Amino acid sequence: MTLNIFSRRNHDRRQSVKRAAGAYAMAAMLSITLAACSNESPSQGDGAGSPSASQDASGDILADHNLAGKDAKTIITELDTMAVANRPTNLMASIRPTELIVANESGDQTSVPLPANEFYLSIAPYVNQTHECHFHSLTTCRGEMANAQIHLTIVDKATGKTVVDEDTTTFDNGFIGVWIPKGIDATVTITADGKTATTDISTLAEDDATCLTTMQLL
Repeated sequence: MTLNIFSRRNHDRRQSVKRAAGAYAMAAMLSITLAACSNESPSQGDGAGSPSASQDASGDILADHNLAGKDAKTIITELDTMAVANRPTNLMASIRPTELIVANESGDQTSVPLPANEFYLSIAPYVNQTHECHFHSLTTCRGEMANAQIHLTIVDKATGKTVVDEDTTTFDNGFIGVWIPKGIDATVTITADGKTATTDISTLAEDDATCLTTMQLL
C-alpha cells in the first residue's frame, strides 16, 4: 500500500512538471505571437527580435519545416503566399526590419537576416474590419480582403520616385507583401473597386512597422 501511495505521488509530480512545461512553452509562443502581430513596438514587447535570443535549436526549427538552407526572402515568400489552410500551427515567423524571427511551439527561436538594403512591407487593406499590428506574422496575421485584386503604388517622398506601381492580388491571408528600399519615407496608395486608401510609411528605423493594417478603402 505504501509503495502504491509513493508511486501515485511520483506520478502526480511528473504530471505537474509536464503541465508546467507545457504552460511555459505556450506562454513563450504567445509572447512571440503578440509581438509579431500587434501594435507593440520592440520597446513595449518582450524583445523577441533581439539577435541574442535563444538560437540553439535554429537548425532543427528550420529543418522541421523544410526551411533549412533558405534565405529570408525565400522563407517569407513561401510562408506569406501559402494557403491559410496549409499554414503550420506550430511555427511562428515574425518579420522585423532587419531580420526574420522563426520560433517553434517549445519557445526555441532563431534569426534569419534580411537583405541589408531592402525592407519587407506587408499590407492588409480593408473595408469593414481590421486588426492592430506592428510586426507582420507570416503564420497568424489575417486581413479582411483575401485573394482580392488591387492596384498598389508606393512613392519615395524625398525624390518623388515611384518605387512600386502594379496591379496585384492579395494573398490568401488578406495581405500583399512588397520589397522596397530601406531608408526612405514613402506614400502608399491602394485602389480597389473604385475605392482608395493612402498613408505614409517609413523604412528608416530598426523599429519601423512591417505590418500595415490601417488602410481603409473609402
